[in-house]
Amino acid sequence: MKTVMAAAAAAMFAGPALAGQTFDSVKAKGFVQCGVNLGLYGFSAPDDKGNWSGLDVDVCRAVAAALFGDSTKVKFTPLSAQQRLPALQSGEIDMLARNTTWTLSRDTANGLNFTTVNYYDGQGFMVAKKLGVKSAKELNGATVCVLPGTTTEQNLSDYFRATKMTFKPVVIEKNEELNGAFFSGRCDAISSDASQLAAIRANESPNPDDYVILPELISKEPLAPAVRQGDDQWMDLVRWSGLAMIAAEEKGITSANVDQMMSSADPEVKRLLGVTPGNGKALGIDEAWAAKIIKQVGNYGESFERNVGKGSKLKISRGLNALYTQGGLLYAPPFK
Repeated sequence: MKTVMAAAAAAMFAGPALAGQTFDSVKAKGFVQCGVNLGLYGFSAPDDKGNWSGLDVDVCRAVAAALFGDSTKVKFTPLSAQQRLPALQSGEIDMLARNTTWTLSRDTANGLNFTTVNYYDGQGFMVAKKLGVKSAKELNGATVCVLPGTTTEQNLSDYFRATKMTFKPVVIEKNEELNGAFFSGRCDAISSDASQLAAIRANESPNPDDYVILPELISKEPLAPAVRQGDDQWMDLVRWSGLAMIAAEEKGITSANVDQMMSSADPEVKRLLGVTPGNGKALGIDEAWAAKIIKQVGNYGESFERNVGKGSKLKISRGLNALYTQGGLLYAPPFK
């Protein structure tokens, strides 16, 4: 009885989330301003016609599809590692989807909220094969190219200190210049997220076969989109847009079969696709929001494979980024 009364009391005060400033301003202007990498193949990079693609780009497009019913209603702001957090904090962008690691300090002191991890990564090292180095433990005294303003810098110091080795950092802000320094031989190694190293090797090296990514990962790098603190409605929209892509893969819903799946008898599928209403109202958007994401952007597996997986030059295996049912970490909470 007490439990029932408590639930009833809670229901009296329950209601849809209050509209937030970012949510309302984005809706009013008619597009999402999304901060992305200056150019990282597989995650966010423009082609020669200025069309952006990548795993992070798909997150931005998913939010646009959910809010506007049109995944093209996005404008991209390319940002360096040092520019990305200030751009979000100042309101220059509405959301940040730029292979950014979710950390405690960024989640607190920097005034950001991270939504859903869209790529589980770890920091590694790449070297030229001709050096004959087989392990990061052989890098004592090495010069290492690294971007400033990243978790990579701190991780490097922590790793070499913990292993009682020394190194000489070569710190360059722009990706293109940093990569050029490595390929010209100015650095013995370059250190970054393993996915980024794979992109650099596949897309920017003179000959990918001349370079090897060492087996050790020296950190945990959960990469996730971020928004400013203070607007729960906007955070919810960005978070659940990403989760909808994961849930769709769990349920076998793809961009090709989403229309047919609308007639599924599965209650979870019906809630996800908006056949059974409620989720759209809770988020303040159309009930078919998730169906529009899947139709226009695809499920998480589709996005992964075309951007960084078998359908791309990177050929990265799913690994930690597989569904939990397949040994990975991806898991969507219930859509109810």
